[in-house]
Parts: sequence; structure tokens; C-alpha cells
Amino acid sequence: GNIFTQQPSYFSDLDETLPTVLQVFNTILHKCGLQCEGASAEPQKLEEKVSVSPGNMPLQELKDIVLYLCDTCTTLWAFLDVFPLACQTFQKHEFCYRLASFYELAIPELESAIKKRHYEDNSVFADLWRRISHSRKKMIEVFHILINQVCLQPILE
Repeated sequence: GNIFTQQPSYFSDLDETLPTVLQVFNTILHKCGLQCEGASAEPQKLEEKVSVSPGNMPLQELKDIVLYLCDTCTTLWAFLDVFPLACQTFQKHEFCYRLASFYELAIPELESAIKKRHYEDNSVFADLWRRISHSRKKMIEVFHILINQVCLQPILE
């Protein structure tokens, strides 16, 4: 059996951890100068209003964001793939809605920034494109697992 069946208290640990997972998406949006709907819109200081976007940020920062996103999406997918029972806990935090909003705001921006940028080295472009495509694919797969577990399974059972 897996660790959650042997330690049911891990579900409450997961419940407490999910806001941190969701914060990853907010952090990425913030770094890209994008604002998530429904995110606790904190008033911004005037100095903070510098318009940063994936298109004009330093290449290293864009690389870091794409890497961070890729790691996060892959880990989320791997976790839900081996442990679909966690989906109920994810859904308590409106995860599908938050994931869809994030996807809609961030992915087109990041893809466009990656495509339009001028690269000294084409392998950097190839790597970034591979990672953003992988992230997108994993987000869609995470969404499918969630919808399947939360909406479809209950109907079939």
C-alpha cells in the first residue's frame, strides 16, 4: 500500500501544503507582471509598478521561470498519477479553476516571449521551447486526472 493509506493524517498535511503549491503559480504570474483573477490582489507600491513581462525580462530570469514551472508541473503530475485519491483534497482548494486561470494567463505569454526573443545560441531556444511544451502538456494531464477523479469517477461508481 502507499504511505497515505498507512498514514491518513497525511491528507491533512496535504491540505495544509496546497496553498503553498498554489502560491507557486501566483509567484510565477507576479514575476511575469501578470495578475491572477481571484488572487488576493494586494495593493502594489508605486515603485513596484515597473512593467516587467516575459518579453522584456533578462534571459536568465525567463529560463529560471520556465525551469521552475516545468519542475512544478512534472512533480504535480507525477504525484497525482501515482496517487489520484489526492484529487479530492486538491479540489477543495479550487485547484482546477486556479490551474486553468494560470494556464490561460501565463502559457501564451511565456510561449510568445520564448518565440520572439533573439538568441545567441539556438539550443537555448530549443531547450526553453521543449520545457514550456512539456509544462503545458503536464498541466493538461493534471487537469484530466483531476476532472476524471473528481467528476467522472463518482458518476461511474
